[in-house]
Amino acid sequence: MNRIYRCLGVVAALGGALLSLAVAAPAAFAAPATFPPPDHQTAPGAESVTRIIVVGGMPGWQIILIAAGAALVAAVAAVLADRAWAARRSGAHGPGLAARLGVTARAD
Repeated sequence: MNRIYRCLGVVAALGGALLSLAVAAPAAFAAPATFPPPDHQTAPGAESVTRIIVVGGMPGWQIILIAAGAALVAAVAAVLADRAWAARRSGAHGPGLAARLGVTARAD
């Protein structure tokens, strides 16, 4: 049964990789935009001035905040996974808490 789950995991990973490649392929093969031909009314050899205005983007503090949040989430997930694994190893998943503490149900 373990082999089946491992094979399914490999197939799922390969499918995810193929899906990500299919999504990224159009961006990878995009061609730069073509500009209209130069205006014939300007003098030959006259250079036009191109001004680049950057609009948008993400400030550095937002990038740092996202990275710190992702690191915090990963740390919490790692601690929870480690505690769950340790609980399974120690047999804590056996009888319930009341049975381990010796509490019995009252019969009224």
